[in-house]
Amino acid sequence: MQLFFGANRGKGRALSAGIFCPIVGSMGTFTEEITLANARDIGNARDGFIPDTKIRAVTLEAMPDTGAWTLVINEEIRQKLGLAIVKTIDSSLADGVATQYGLTEPVEIRWKDRDISLQAVVIPGANDILLGALPLEGMDLYVDPVNQRLAGVHGNRRIHPVK
Repeated sequence: MQLFFGANRGKGRALSAGIFCPIVGSMGTFTEEITLANARDIGNARDGFIPDTKIRAVTLEAMPDTGAWTLVINEEIRQKLGLAIVKTIDSSLADGVATQYGLTEPVEIRWKDRDISLQAVVIPGANDILLGALPLEGMDLYVDPVNQRLAGVHGNRRIHPVK
């Protein structure tokens, strides 16, 4: 499987976070506060095997990046959350260098009143935590590069087409 993190597609201006915008102006990268939690811990707490206080979670700043396909974390965050690496995938970074990275068991991502659980790619030593296309789509969010914020595609309502 070949994956790509960061994008420089088409004509216009590609921002360093992989956010493509056809209008050149004062736009740039930004971060949003998210909470990551071990989805296995959440299930174990729900089933009564561990107390809620034992759910491993961390609140941090993540950079929305529509060029990344999923959540990208570093090894330090993976260890804090106690996430297992379930397999290795072939991936390429924005500079085109292909290598192998670990893919974790599911992690819950929370942004304000929205959440989604999915696997994360682990890039050891990564400085930025990236909130990629899958979590953005799954939480019904879009990147507003002009106002440097995330916003709901359908306003305050989370709506997903099912057909």
